[in-house]
Amino acid sequence: MALALEEARAAAAEDEVPVGAVVVCAERVVARAHNRTRGLRDPTAHAEILALREAAARLGDWRLTDCTLYVTLEPCAMCAGALVLARVARLVYGAVDPKAGMCGTLGNIVQDERLNHRVEVVRGVGAEEAAALLTEFFQQQRERRA
Repeated sequence: MALALEEARAAAAEDEVPVGAVVVCAERVVARAHNRTRGLRDPTAHAEILALREAAARLGDWRLTDCTLYVTLEPCAMCAGALVLARVARLVYGAVDPKAGMCGTLGNIVQDERLNHRVEVVRGVGAEEAAALLTEFFQQQRERRA
């Protein structure tokens, strides 16, 4: 999670929502990314999606069955769906997302028994620091607009 928090800080430095993600397979970091939706002008450029793309490219397979995704914020519906489609084994996230979280808060796509794959979920790892980064970022955004 420490690497994901580094990525979140890098996102904030680029004026992106501070979310970072890291994919680990066989105890080896294979991908890391942070939100880039503003910079790339791409609504799908969430940290999780970028990290999954990089991991798949590095491993040469879209199936990430032996991988864990560490992310600083609970994934949204798009990212949760991507975790299921990529067959990610485990998700470890920090802060809950009461407005868009789909891995236990508003819904639970990654563990929906109707789907063909379920992801093991560990919640709350590094939650305080991840939440603090988000709170500070959005406070600064509000101050700039005032």
